[in-house]
Amino acid sequence: MNTKVTEGFVGEENPDYGYYKSQWWEIIFRKIGANLIALTRNLTLLWSIFVRTNYYVFRGKIVWKDVIEQTYEFGWRSIFFLTVTMGFVAMLFVHQAAYQVDRVTGDLQLVGATYIELVVHDLYASIGAVILATRIGAGMAAEIGSMVVTDQVDAVRMCGSDPVEYLVVPRYLGSIIGGTAVLIYTCAVMIFVGMFTAYNYFDVNPRIYWNLSMVDWNEVMVGLIKSVAYCAAIPIVSSFCGLTTFGGSRGVGWATTRSVVYSALAIILLDAFISILDYFTFYG
Repeated sequence: MNTKVTEGFVGEENPDYGYYKSQWWEIIFRKIGANLIALTRNLTLLWSIFVRTNYYVFRGKIVWKDVIEQTYEFGWRSIFFLTVTMGFVAMLFVHQAAYQVDRVTGDLQLVGATYIELVVHDLYASIGAVILATRIGAGMAAEIGSMVVTDQVDAVRMCGSDPVEYLVVPRYLGSIIGGTAVLIYTCAVMIFVGMFTAYNYFDVNPRIYWNLSMVDWNEVMVGLIKSVAYCAAIPIVSSFCGLTTFGGSRGVGWATTRSVVYSALAIILLDAFISILDYFTFYG
């Protein structure tokens, strides 16, 4: 970007200095500043959507028909996809873990106990939530984004309604109810598939596999908290990506991509935050 400069002033031509060409470090700082401003603006808007959504949950009018529809979408219509995906994940995980333990020690007594503890504490919630984000979050962002570019969201505003109350709240409640329920179901799927894998490939007796000595109520509660937190984050992030759509059909495609990426990032950050909080609360 070329601009005219004088001694201390920008915009006027000076025969001694001529045209000023931006230095590389100025370009870098300019881009960093612009990205920081955009990040701050987006985080502020995301926080605003989260606060307004929870406000309307407790103070607004909830259309339970829409909530039930979203619960069905998040829950029942995701069961088959999650069952197949999480089943294969469990099979590969147990097979590789037992194979490596068998090579090193030859003792598979604690494979079941360790695997069940990992699944209950973290694995089913984190992997299942990412899969839900790819299936539900992208569609949610595309649906809301299409409404934005076709001015349907502006029509909602002209009618005196808040798009957050009309569009986000049913998806938020449906995700928490249906998403959490289907994630708990996938926990059972992963444990049972792991048992069959350990028995068929490594002759681990199911009685030995069902060793719950490493699982306590703290592990169960942390897994449930993570499930609820992830299922709350997916509709908030996806709705944010949909409501900030611009640029027609191309913008809708970009919104779906952002929803998956940002939802996965939110899940990872929440996983780290809850795990650190759990460690310092119970073990620190």
